[in-house]
Amino acid sequence: MYGYDQNASAGQGYGAPPPPPQQQAQPPGGYAEQPLYPEPSPPSLADAVRAFTTGSMSAEDFQQIFATSKVYCPRGDNPGFLALHNTQQPVIPMFTSLKELRRYAGKESKYFVITGAEVIDLLPTGYGFVLDMEGDHRMVFDAKAVEQMVDFAMRRMYG
Repeated sequence: MYGYDQNASAGQGYGAPPPPPQQQAQPPGGYAEQPLYPEPSPPSLADAVRAFTTGSMSAEDFQQIFATSKVYCPRGDNPGFLALHNTQQPVIPMFTSLKELRRYAGKESKYFVITGAEVIDLLPTGYGFVLDMEGDHRMVFDAKAVEQMVDFAMRRMYG
């Protein structure tokens, strides 16, 4: 074996014993130092929706935020998305927060939460989605826009 003699008695190995683990010194008062400039947090999905609908965010930036954000989806008794078919193309309602979902579907509504990337992966072909139907900045993505989002995600992932 490497690093020690198997036949030696306990405590008689090669080299010096490892040093004791170092403890991090605490500043006076026991508070850890805070960075002078904390990392900015990424915008929430609701903020990204507002920015994208007002033209102050690019489609690529929006999609990057959407992919990692939680999306709240109403559900029925069976697994899967609930679709609205009383529109030009079938769309699936989705929401940026539980508050927005409750505004649309009521306090006792059933829902599930997935990421935007999972939405793009699981959305049936030919369906679009609408974000925050009852919100101030409703966004509708038709089936063609969803296909473009899928293409963008594939280019980012596979080059």
